[in-house]
Amino acid sequence: MTLRSARWFEATDLRSFGHRSRAQQMGYGPEDYAGKPLVALINTWSGLSPCHSHFPERVEDIKRGVLQAGGFPVELPAMSLSEPFQKPTTMLYRNLLAMEVEELLRSHPVDAAVLMGGCDKTTPALVMGAISADVPAVFMPAGPMLAGRWGQTVLGSGSDVWKFWDQKRAGRISDQDWSGIESGIARSPGHCMTMGTASTMTSATEALGLTLPGAASIPAAFSGHRRMAAQCGRLAVEIAQSSRSPKTFLTRSSFRNAIAVVMALGGSTNAIIHLIAMARRLGLGIGLDDFDEISREVPVMANIRPSGAYLMDDFYDAGGLPALMKRMGDLLDGSAETVAGSTLGADIADAAVYDDDVIRPRDNPIAAEGALAVLRGTLAPDGAVIKTSAAEPHLLRHRGRAVVFDGYADMKARIDDESLDIDAESVLVLRNAGPIGGPGMPEWGQLPIPKRLLEEGVTDMVRISDARMSGTSYGACVLHVAPESALGGPLALVRTGDLVELDVPARRLDLLVEGHELAARRAAWSPPAPRFTRGYGALAASQITQANEGCDFAFLEGTVPTPEPVIH
Repeated sequence: MTLRSARWFEATDLRSFGHRSRAQQMGYGPEDYAGKPLVALINTWSGLSPCHSHFPERVEDIKRGVLQAGGFPVELPAMSLSEPFQKPTTMLYRNLLAMEVEELLRSHPVDAAVLMGGCDKTTPALVMGAISADVPAVFMPAGPMLAGRWGQTVLGSGSDVWKFWDQKRAGRISDQDWSGIESGIARSPGHCMTMGTASTMTSATEALGLTLPGAASIPAAFSGHRRMAAQCGRLAVEIAQSSRSPKTFLTRSSFRNAIAVVMALGGSTNAIIHLIAMARRLGLGIGLDDFDEISREVPVMANIRPSGAYLMDDFYDAGGLPALMKRMGDLLDGSAETVAGSTLGADIADAAVYDDDVIRPRDNPIAAEGALAVLRGTLAPDGAVIKTSAAEPHLLRHRGRAVVFDGYADMKARIDDESLDIDAESVLVLRNAGPIGGPGMPEWGQLPIPKRLLEEGVTDMVRISDARMSGTSYGACVLHVAPESALGGPLALVRTGDLVELDVPARRLDLLVEGHELAARRAAWSPPAPRFTRGYGALAASQITQANEGCDFAFLEGTVPTPEPVIH
């Protein structure tokens, strides 16, 4: 076959002369690249990305694998989406990274790519870009960090942050305790070791068939992670020579497998947005109804925080994702193809479970149904979601009086005010936190419980917003309300004192206000001022879709190909 990179290097014209001479300028001779697949290592490392701090070493591991298989490895750095440091939210920049990946792959002499990512939004961005570029690609997950420690307490990043912060606010732990937790909660490279968004999305990507079998479960610090990285390099050379791009094997069944795995893992609500966006890049009709249907069929089988008790290194030792998928049995379509040209069923055929408490049998699950539920009603005509496995069961049917906050700053200023008229039965409502209103739909949905109620022993309340929440968080948090309030969705019309009714078994979320009253409020409503008037933020506001549509940019969706560059 003719390699795509040959268009840059093999002609005898002036431009190819320039390509070859500039390669020699960097120390490469024809023996390095002539007739060999050029494999791009799309590296999302940065000095402010702790989840990817081991990537400089993994680059060398991947290069080793590429060279072993007869390819030519080239590192192409891409934007890093640093979950801890980037504000207002990495979600605002997911689509920017996806655009960058698509254009890196399109505009350079790339025959195949190894996509290096793991921290929350990085995984879907890399996959979205690679799908649209339609270049053969394998995803190399960053891997979870090792378990944290504070004395004899095993710490899980994210989940324990929220728990111990509430205890500190309630006066149950000291500043010294808090300092000990701070220094012990993240002790190695890698992303969160709970089933937060990072592990959810790398696992979903493995279920899609875009990784090596078992890759998503390997802790970042383990030697097996380095071996996996080298194997990614070897596989990239193989798929370059077969032209096996994501569009050639990803199907609706692939995505339904990924959704089923998210449910069995007790995965992050963020997976709903990301998997819808990824599927829409392929023109596949994956939507909220798929998630709700599959959630009713698939039990939560992974006993991992925040829904369960264990952490990702325990999950790996228990057999990892292949073992979970093997145990899922007919809940998955084993005929779905994978990046290596195999099938999902073949890849997991020899997997085994080594701990029945970490990876539960189907007849002894953590929860009988999947972790996520899709709600609709007068407050969310286009849908909302809740992570049922992370909520206190008595709140899954609840009617309460709304306490409304008009944005994060308003919430932060008033949530602990002693004069705030609120009790344990109240429903906290946050608006102007969606894709446009946030901007970027920040992880503000896990609204804090007022300090006064924490001191009284309240541990969960119903909370509703058009925001997202961290996959490591917990609580009866209704998220992704669509349409968002900044577009005039019903959330924009809620007032403090209104009755709100949540009924998860019936999949309902309703505002109990008469229609004529809502009509009067709508007539008086005006949209908030734009957050951005220039640059990328203005582009995002003009193009971003709503949560139920994946929050992609409208002009990036679909299967219309981007033209190959003219070589001149």
